[in-house]
Amino acid sequence: MERINFFVIIPIYNVEKYLKTCLDSVLNQSYRNFKAILINDGSTDKSGEIAEIYAKKDERFILINQANGGLSLARNAGIEYVAKIFNQAGNNIANKWGGGN
Repeated sequence: MERINFFVIIPIYNVEKYLKTCLDSVLNQSYRNFKAILINDGSTDKSGEIAEIYAKKDERFILINQANGGLSLARNAGIEYVAKIFNQAGNNIANKWGGGN
């Protein structure tokens, strides 16, 4: 299993004009041990299509599509996704970071 040191949560809503620049910036980082969680929050422009291209191009990009619920719900969807990963990994992570029993 690859070691992921941090997650980047990127809420997306109708930002096709800026999205490629944002995702290229993340993609071109020299640090590689991360996952970028892209939350398409019901975009009506081409933002969702752009995000899908990046998710297919690089396995570090994870795309979640949802109905528009606003920025907070989009961020929360990313946090919930990360929490599931931690829960699947079990208490090993919690123990390492001092959260275990």
